[in-house]
Amino acid sequence: MKNMKKTVILLVVSLLLILVGSFSASQFNSSSGDVDVSRIYFDTPRGELSGLLYKPEGSDEQPRPTIIATHGYLNSAEMQDAQTIEMSKRGYVVLALDQYDHGHSTGTMEKPVPFFSFWPQAIYDAVQYMYDQDFVLKDESGNGIIAVSGHSMGGFSSTHAVMLDEMDFQESGIRKIFSSLTMGSDYQWLRSLEYTDEIINNSYGPRTSGKIAGIYDEFFFDADAAAAGAPVVKKNYIGTAEGQGFLGNPENPEAGTIYEVNGGKRVIYQPNETHPWNHFSKTSTEYAIDFYDMTFADYSNIVTVDADGQTWMYKEWFSFLALIGFFMLFIPVVSLLSKLPFLKNVYTGRPDLLPEAKTNGSKLAGLFLIVIGLLFPALFFSALYSGDLYGMRLLRQVSMVFIAISAIALIFSMVKKSERTITVVSSIMLVLSVVQYVILRNQDTLIATTEFFGAPTVNPVLYWAINVAIVTLMIMVGYHYIAKKPEGATINSYGIKVSIKTILAAFVTAIAAIAIGFGILYLVDALFKVDFRLWTLAVKTFEDQHLVALLKYAPLFFIYYFIIGLSVNMNTASVKYDGFKGYLVSIVHFIGGLVLYLGYQYGLLFTTGTAGYTGESLSSIIVIGLVPVLLVAAIFNRYFYRKTGNVYVGAILNTVLMTLITLANTALYTIL
Repeated sequence: MKNMKKTVILLVVSLLLILVGSFSASQFNSSSGDVDVSRIYFDTPRGELSGLLYKPEGSDEQPRPTIIATHGYLNSAEMQDAQTIEMSKRGYVVLALDQYDHGHSTGTMEKPVPFFSFWPQAIYDAVQYMYDQDFVLKDESGNGIIAVSGHSMGGFSSTHAVMLDEMDFQESGIRKIFSSLTMGSDYQWLRSLEYTDEIINNSYGPRTSGKIAGIYDEFFFDADAAAAGAPVVKKNYIGTAEGQGFLGNPENPEAGTIYEVNGGKRVIYQPNETHPWNHFSKTSTEYAIDFYDMTFADYSNIVTVDADGQTWMYKEWFSFLALIGFFMLFIPVVSLLSKLPFLKNVYTGRPDLLPEAKTNGSKLAGLFLIVIGLLFPALFFSALYSGDLYGMRLLRQVSMVFIAISAIALIFSMVKKSERTITVVSSIMLVLSVVQYVILRNQDTLIATTEFFGAPTVNPVLYWAINVAIVTLMIMVGYHYIAKKPEGATINSYGIKVSIKTILAAFVTAIAAIAIGFGILYLVDALFKVDFRLWTLAVKTFEDQHLVALLKYAPLFFIYYFIIGLSVNMNTASVKYDGFKGYLVSIVHFIGGLVLYLGYQYGLLFTTGTAGYTGESLSSIIVIGLVPVLLVAAIFNRYFYRKTGNVYVGAILNTVLMTLITLANTALYTIL
């Protein structure tokens, strides 16, 4: 009865966090109700675009200057919260756009080179739609008073939209785009469309145009570094030929200074920020506000200019509060579900705790497993994610050594008729080594984006996860037979041996809990038009294609969550790790190596101007998003093992929940 009371209290607290966080976030998102926020969908020649439309009160009666803001690769419309909230509360109509095959948008065009299906037309297609809306301001000549803005890939799309608009102007005499502001993007990918810098710069015409170029941007603003394959270094974009060309080639250009070029104004801002930092920065947001104040100064009778103060971060913090409530919710929900008749089978009784390691060999083996669990994901992330030549070669060579040693040991044990343990261990090691070698040899094929596996960044993460799982399993096998078994451990000691009923009950419980959690999210989305998030970590609503993708990816991710979960159980099976230390070991197993990776990468970047892995741009940003997801998974893994006595509830819950969160928050090719 006492436990039931605690469960109900935790449920109420979780729901209150979600309610208070979501309601408060919605108040800042809608400027206390002065801005109507709605999700819209509209058809285009290339598919269906979606976005969050922010309409200030009175915009139906008095058309407003309009901003179309969009995200970068792998993100969604909500990543533009800072601009969206700050400008809509100042009276602008704002469309936060999901680009094709991101968020709620779908691209139905042919995709011979899928990356080039997302951005070249996305913003300009949205411009066509918005220009036709009565609440969007046009001048007396029919020119649109529309600004386009985007981060990273969204910056390419915004710049290309300006170019397309200028081409159309040559025939129609109408410019639908009035201004452009890009963040975290240069001309690198526009050149791949065979445009020269001169063509791009001339396309701005008389428009007011700006760029926010972070000094520590992982991708852009230093063409020489990018050409050398080492872009993660400190940048000075305004000192490059491209940056100076954008500003009209003035003498001694300065960041933040406005230059007159071709009848328009141009400016470059250079904050001390990384690529994803632009999203979550008061500095970059202040630059954006100043830019729009300058751009729309002639419309101060319709919109507010020169107004200080930012409130967007309050929406983020309250969304984070709701996010905490969302994850907390699974603990009482699973507990309550498991009281139902069939679902009671999730409980198997926690295995008896083993005594502390008695020998120095056992202690050393346990420490070795923890250290390997910490270091391997970090040392080989860049190789497994990005295909680093030397890292992959080393992994293949080590795999071949293990194949040879395992084969020799197996043959020797069979010939000499050694004890069964040697035969079993060598057989398992041989099979695992061969499997990993095959996987390592076929990296390009296995991480390729296909019609079946259509999430381009999830594929290499899955590849990394499978390899980490195999290495972990090999170490676990050796650790069990060498150190744990002599001390009395059996397979039951790690929560793996259960009945089919237990596994089915665990599956139903996890799926039901996730359905309840996302049901609440959809209710919050309907009522408040917000989701659960902080910076790059977001729990979003999803479309049908995300569920289809989940069915494809989840079985493979289960291998990772199951084996890493078992590894934690093995390392915490003794009385020494029964309390807080057990959770710490779980966290180290899941994210310890990745935290080391980030510390090394960005610690060197900020202190020396050169990152630890200068060629790892996207992978480093992916790790930033992985860490909080796997942190929650580590806590769930440990908690539900202690609660149920087996690994299955935690492993299944982590697999489905974290995979769905990841798929809904990244790019997913719907047609190839």
